[in-house]
Parts: sequence; C-alpha cells; structure tokens
Amino acid sequence: MKFEQLDRRMRVYETAHDHCVLPGIHMVARIDGRSFSQLTRVTEAFDAPYDTRFRDCMVATLEHLVTSAGFSVLFGYTQSDEMSLLFRRDESLFGRKLRKYLSVLAGEASAKFSLALGALGAFDARISQFPDVDGVVDYFRWRHEDAHRNALNGHSYWLLRRRGMDDRAATEALKGVSVAERNEMLFKAGINFNDVPAWQKRGIGVLWEDEAHEGVDPRTGLPVASTRRRAVVRYDLPMKTEFDAMVRTMAERQ
Repeated sequence: MKFEQLDRRMRVYETAHDHCVLPGIHMVARIDGRSFSQLTRVTEAFDAPYDTRFRDCMVATLEHLVTSAGFSVLFGYTQSDEMSLLFRRDESLFGRKLRKYLSVLAGEASAKFSLALGALGAFDARISQFPDVDGVVDYFRWRHEDAHRNALNGHSYWLLRRRGMDDRAATEALKGVSVAERNEMLFKAGINFNDVPAWQKRGIGVLWEDEAHEGVDPRTGLPVASTRRRAVVRYDLPMKTEFDAMVRTMAERQ
C-alpha cells in the first residue's frame, strides 16, 4: 500500500469523531491542575491556605495563555489551582476543533507552569459553550463566588489544622458550620475575613487595557501619539454587579 493511501486511511481514525464549536458561540476554557493537592501540600509544601509563590506561578501561566499561546483571549481569570479563558466570539484557530483546543491548552499550561515552578505540574482542560453573553457572565460569576467560598473554607480549615486537628477531624468539625459562624470563628482567632487580601477572596484577572504611547515618526522626526493594548494583571477585581458588568463588557467586545 502506498504511503498516500495509508495516510488517508489512518487519518480517519484520528478525525472521525472531531467536534467543532459552532460559529457565533462563546467559548470559555477552564484549565485545572491535576493532583495539585499532592503537589502543594507534599511535593512543594507550600504555605497554607495561600502561598504567594504558587500564586505567582499561576499568574505567569495565565499571562502566557492570554498573551503568548496563539489564541484570541479577551479575559483570563485564576483562583485556587484553576484558570479560565474567555475567547473572542469569532475565534477561528484550528477550525474551532475542540480536541485541538483541549490538547494545546493543557500542554501550554503544563509546560509554562512547570518552567515557572521548577517542578512538574500538569493540567487538564475543558471548554464550555454559551449561546449568549448572559451565559458567559454566569460562568465567571460562578468561578468568582467559588473563589470566595474557597477562601473562607481554606482559612477556617487551616485554623483548625494549626490548632492540632488532623485532616479528617478538621473536615468533620466544619460540616454544617454556616458562613457567619466561620467568619466568627476566624474573628475570635484574630482573623478578620474582610481584611484577607482581595486576590484570595476574588481571584486574579488578566485583561487588556489601552494605554497612551508616544513615539517618533521616523519620516519627520516629529512626536506621534498612539494607543496600544497591553495585558494587565488585576489583583483587586471588583465584586458582584461590578464584576458582572466588567465581564459583560469584555464578552461583548469583538
């Protein structure tokens, strides 16, 4: 069998189940750390509940995905061991084939994070598809609120661990404990949850902003004013309706 015939025959097995995102559909990717509990607690023994070195590795990875991985990304968001990317609605890379997005995103994230950390870290990826902007806003509000919940739970859990409880005892002790009761428990221990850094409670964003730029026209030598876009890391994301409005504005930008 000639190579060309063999090539056509075998490629069917790779592409027969290709799925493509329909035109006009919003895509949001979520890239999640694989076995990061082992990585953060044992292999690297990061500070708990939050570690700035781990945070910086996640931010560096998110910046890479937003600016340097070849995708048209409007907004990147990270909290805990996950990252979310909002693509332009008209993104057409790879013909919108899902398998390409999932494999490339997981690979790029794993490689960049591992380089930043100096140790192996692996990610998986998934794509959510939304027919309208409302779905996009709801998605990011979901992850935003999850960040707040994780922060409260994490600070409460590690308070009990520092008091001598093991994993099982601390987990059991927090079952059925309300948000108000957790806040009160922290407050009595000298931790005002309102004073916890915003990036822990709200996550971190990477978004594009326009900035004024002054240059020189090489033909005339005269100064020229222009505007260019740059990716900015936001450690102080807004809350609630302001956060929703920010996401909506970016999702509607094409």
